[in-house]
Amino acid sequence: MAQARLVSLLLLLVLAPTPALAGPDGRNDRAVTVMTRNLYFGADLTPAITARTVPELIGAVSHIFGVVQASNIPARAEAIAAEVAAVGPDLVGVQEVVLWRSQCPSDFAPVPNAVFVEFDYLQSLLDALTARGAAYEVVAVHETNDLEAPGFTTRGFCDVRFTDREVILARVDRAHNDPLVLTNVQDGTFVAQVSFDLPTGATYTQRRGWLSVDVEARGAQFRFVTTHLEPESLVAEVNAVQEAQGAEVLAGPANTTLPVVYVCDCNSRADGTGTATYADALAAGFADAWLERERHDPGLTCCQAEDLRNPVSLFDQRIDLVLVRGRAHVRQIQTVGGAQEDRTPDGLWPSDHAGVVATLQLQP
Repeated sequence: MAQARLVSLLLLLVLAPTPALAGPDGRNDRAVTVMTRNLYFGADLTPAITARTVPELIGAVSHIFGVVQASNIPARAEAIAAEVAAVGPDLVGVQEVVLWRSQCPSDFAPVPNAVFVEFDYLQSLLDALTARGAAYEVVAVHETNDLEAPGFTTRGFCDVRFTDREVILARVDRAHNDPLVLTNVQDGTFVAQVSFDLPTGATYTQRRGWLSVDVEARGAQFRFVTTHLEPESLVAEVNAVQEAQGAEVLAGPANTTLPVVYVCDCNSRADGTGTATYADALAAGFADAWLERERHDPGLTCCQAEDLRNPVSLFDQRIDLVLVRGRAHVRQIQTVGGAQEDRTPDGLWPSDHAGVVATLQLQP
């Protein structure tokens, strides 16, 4: 009788479902860590956008580029890379991945044509990650704005060219038995945009868009979406544009039968005191990952001073979000880049935003 019971027990063990194995970092093989990170252009562009005369525009560009140079993009890229290497996200939605270029002397060309690279935040970040042994690849790049205007720089009177990009990065050194399979990369530019007439006669359109990729991890599938929406404004029409952009995400890349992980600098305050964009996403079935795990922590993510040298963090709102819809449980979530020790050696915050990192337990 005892032998029969032993045989029965062995059969149960053999036939029982095999539990998911943990990876080398102790995570379950259907766990995926995602991050949203705004890198910061290096200066506030508002003075150039609101200039009404050519001399005002030249003065604004001169000021902006001076602030950008002082913001030490290479050092800040090192600080961001340190964050990424420390938390090891599998997917990163990155905003304000700026490329600054110049041409001296200025040729006042109506179409941006400066090619001398002053700062390439994407390359600086990739180089800094590689130096730390953090293996990441670019999954997709969506170029949004590309604008050029004259100003005084340390090299003389030059054209300064600003190119904004949104990027998805993916970690490529997950365990060999725990890969992420990435397919169906998509990107798009919003129909809803804000435009301004510049004193040069050109029209500046703040083009914004989105990126997405479908992801599979051991049979669990989801769509990863990232975007950078129009900032909140005192102007109702601008806020309406942001809300329309949020609606385009919900009707576009988020309109899928797959579970969706949506990371963004949404520029819509999660306390409900700003635009309706955040509430619209929740009404569309998204859950706020921060509230699932850290409901009693405000999780503030924005914003530091323009020059990034404020001695104490000025964060007073939560606008950088990880939103989840579908078969995923939030195991943990945190902000990065907002502590004193995260600052660069010369006292700069890594960005005017904090990053948000969430580990999700996926269901097949």
